[in-house]
Amino acid sequence: MAMVVRANNLHPGLGGHISTYASAATLYETGFQHFFRAPSKDFTGDLVYFQGHASPGIYSRAFLEGRFSQENLENFRRELASAGGLSSYPHPALMQNFWQYPTVSMGLGPLFAIYQARFWRYLENRKIKTKDSSKIWAFLGDGETDEVESLGALLAASRHNLDNLIFVVNCNLQRLDGPVRGNGKIIQELESAFSGAGWKVIKVIWGSDWDELIDADHNFILQNKMESTLDGDYQKYSVESGSYIREHFFSPEPFLQELVSGRSDDQLRKLNRGGHDPVKVYTAYREAAASDRPVVILAKTVKGYGMGESGEGMNITHQQKKLNNEELKKFRTRFDIPLTDKEIIDTPFYKPPEDSLEMQYLFERRKSLGGFLPQRKNYSPGFTQPDPDLFEEFYKGSDGREVSTTMAYVRLLSKLISDKKIGKYIVPIIPDEARTFGIDALFRSIGIYSPEKQKYEPVDSGNLMYYRESPQGQILEEGINEAGAMSTFIAAGTAHSLLQKNLIPFYTYYSMFGAQRVGDLVWAAADSGTRGFLIGATSGRTTLNGEGLQHQDGHSHLLFSVVPHCVCYDPAFAYEISVIVKEGIRRMFEQKENVMYYLTVTNENYVMPEMPKGVEDGILQGIYKFQTSTLENEYKAHLIGSGSILKESIRAANVLEEEYNIACDIWSATSYTQLRTEGLEIDRWNYLHPEEEKKLTYVEKVFEKEKGVFIAASDFVKALPDSISKWLNVISLGTDGFGFSETREKLRDYFEIDYRHIAFVAAGALYREHKIDKELLQKIKTDLNILAEKPGKVWNNTKGETNGV
Repeated sequence: MAMVVRANNLHPGLGGHISTYASAATLYETGFQHFFRAPSKDFTGDLVYFQGHASPGIYSRAFLEGRFSQENLENFRRELASAGGLSSYPHPALMQNFWQYPTVSMGLGPLFAIYQARFWRYLENRKIKTKDSSKIWAFLGDGETDEVESLGALLAASRHNLDNLIFVVNCNLQRLDGPVRGNGKIIQELESAFSGAGWKVIKVIWGSDWDELIDADHNFILQNKMESTLDGDYQKYSVESGSYIREHFFSPEPFLQELVSGRSDDQLRKLNRGGHDPVKVYTAYREAAASDRPVVILAKTVKGYGMGESGEGMNITHQQKKLNNEELKKFRTRFDIPLTDKEIIDTPFYKPPEDSLEMQYLFERRKSLGGFLPQRKNYSPGFTQPDPDLFEEFYKGSDGREVSTTMAYVRLLSKLISDKKIGKYIVPIIPDEARTFGIDALFRSIGIYSPEKQKYEPVDSGNLMYYRESPQGQILEEGINEAGAMSTFIAAGTAHSLLQKNLIPFYTYYSMFGAQRVGDLVWAAADSGTRGFLIGATSGRTTLNGEGLQHQDGHSHLLFSVVPHCVCYDPAFAYEISVIVKEGIRRMFEQKENVMYYLTVTNENYVMPEMPKGVEDGILQGIYKFQTSTLENEYKAHLIGSGSILKESIRAANVLEEEYNIACDIWSATSYTQLRTEGLEIDRWNYLHPEEEKKLTYVEKVFEKEKGVFIAASDFVKALPDSISKWLNVISLGTDGFGFSETREKLRDYFEIDYRHIAFVAAGALYREHKIDKELLQKIKTDLNILAEKPGKVWNNTKGETNGV
């Protein structure tokens, strides 16, 4: 309380939350004192997903433990302070030795906990992790369960029999603005959901003060009253006097009135709820820890417990950041804090003497449980790169065969899995699209993970690539479940920190359903220091030709480009994929960089060329010259392509050179994001060092001696090539707008990114530079059938018209 109040008194508007931890303090402290075990050399330790809004309480305990200084607490929510501050919520990227996982985006903690628990079992069955008694605890609020992610994966926990998983739901009956279920009963609702999903449910509703009353309730009159009283009424009782409780809860029923006749109004006011009773909470935790299936503890509490008139049980309590002098004094008195009226006005940080019984108890309990929590370890074991020869196959091209970049990627993945050094640590993750991507070839060889043996004979058992499930299976086939697959990706990609194991996840999915569908999880992955490869398959607005508006991805690179620590590439050829993946493995697992890679691959077949000499650095930097014109023209058209559209740029160059004698150099832009990131860093240096010789960006260096016009075509939105326009005067062609169902040829004509439009735009740019005459420009326009006056695009139609359908 002092930390949040002091911060907002000094800097109004910083924010922070008192009421969440106030309601959950007993739930957390009982865990800290008796159940949360720290990791050791031979023990995984318990993992706790802390409710994000409760972070001030976790910081306070760390202060008592000597892990934070008073200055750290004074800099709560001021992370740029010179002495070091504390982040608002659990953010591993900002507090790298403390928090393990981000949880404050509602629903992420429960979802992550389920798939983390399942991932531990996966590693144990594959003999990568030793099985022990470690538990995963997830703390969440009852209001948080409205998020789809909170309850959406409950069946996965019971299906995999995750007896290492415990949810603790802090049922304080309030969300941010008001009651969770004012006209209902959230605990009963959650009990139904969890029970129906196969979980063990433990309810901690009434504290010890109620025991005598409940024992005397032989005819269940009190029980009926409890079960018929709505949550909105219970919230009202938490803020009212004992006389009000006597009149409205007990008095209408003669038996209940007689039951409490010997109790004063003050005693009725202090009848506690189970979540504030350490004995009840301890008993529930002990029973949960011994369960043979996933457990949820539903603990009833009061939001803002202890805040009194400043917010206890009130609708405004979540936003309460300040307390006045009288409220501070009442808080002091209620919790018996040895501070005078004069001292409490300054809202000091109170810390008991080191030799006090409280501090001795605190340290003794944590010592018995192995040390302090939370803690994040930022070291991972050494790593041996796979044999370099593994990548050589892809440098030689496809020997005249037409293959897709997806096929090349799957071939590379297969070789990595077969590698004796790192193969067992590859974690292939797929959301029920393996056959779409051609990964079903791995079903038989490495199997699909299942906690049970395959009890049925698969319908395709006679086929070479039959559907094989096994407890030792390596593929994590998540079903139609991008959120679960992304949670698994995070679990695998953070094993270097949590488990000190280098696991290399490859999550392959429909690119449209990546950052767009689970963007919050993508950011959480970056925050968590996740390492691994996200493979956006069937990418491109026009490459996935028949699927239509909801499936065609022309913007995922733009979405990923703003995610810190995400390295993005749109490769066109097999050798580019090989170079990128090799470098990604080196950076993430040999150099131990906390980055993740996003690669887009397509299902369009074409001949893969041999890798030109000396282009590796350009591939990784983001652009390189693929082919130089054989014509002597000094002023050229520079055609820049990415992904499958590079093929269109190559064809455009051939047309311009062979039919119109216009010289064209061809460039492969593997990553506009990398180019922009490097460019911005160089620009910043130049801004801050005006007295120094100006540095050139990579883009400027590459094109420094090139003369001509620059046309960049992409299967993604124009903003992508536009992102380097401050360093190169580039004309961008892209696929802004909705996609729709058509052939590739028609789609590329429509979006004006086919070879015809690339060639004509290049010719037009040369004409404006007075390098070709009007007659030649007109001939090119006629020959290529360019319809400059055709109607506007579908996505410009805002009148509700349907193009004749």
